Amino acid sequence: MKPALADAAVAPGSPRKKTIAAGPKKTGTTRVKKVKTEASELDRLQAVIVTSLEDDKAENVVAMDLAGKAMFCDRMVIASGLADRQISAMAEHLSEKLKDAGLKRVQIEGKGGSDWVLIDAGDIVVHLFKPEARTMYALEKMWGVDLDEAV
Repeated sequence: MKPALADAAVAPGSPRKKTIAAGPKKTGTTRVKKVKTEASELDRLQAVIVTSLEDDKAENVVAMDLAGKAMFCDRMVIASGLADRQISAMAEHLSEKLKDAGLKRVQIEGKGGSDWVLIDAGDIVVHLFKPEARTMYALEKMWGVDLDEAV
């Protein structure tokens, strides 16, 4: 018997508790790091997003660079739509165009008819709002240049 196994046989507790106490098996690999998308690729994807939204008659399309400000994304795009149907259609069209542009995984939250739809395109997050919800949440103020000036 190996020394670790011999100690485990003597220690009190069920085999399950012993396994939990021992923790995960140690392997030679460490955690998988998220690979950041290059700036030129982000510019290309952002252009696809903005073009898609403008084609669908989105209003007040704003793109912000959040590199160094947020850990969850490098860019944010915010746009408004007048009705639930328009916002849902914009989200669906954008998802299709991003998949055509090479993104394998595009997640959409709130598409079923709400004031706010979020599209997670990896390093770019897209927010689609009704105008009154956009005013209420004020993401441009939260993540905009004004924040840097206040600090």
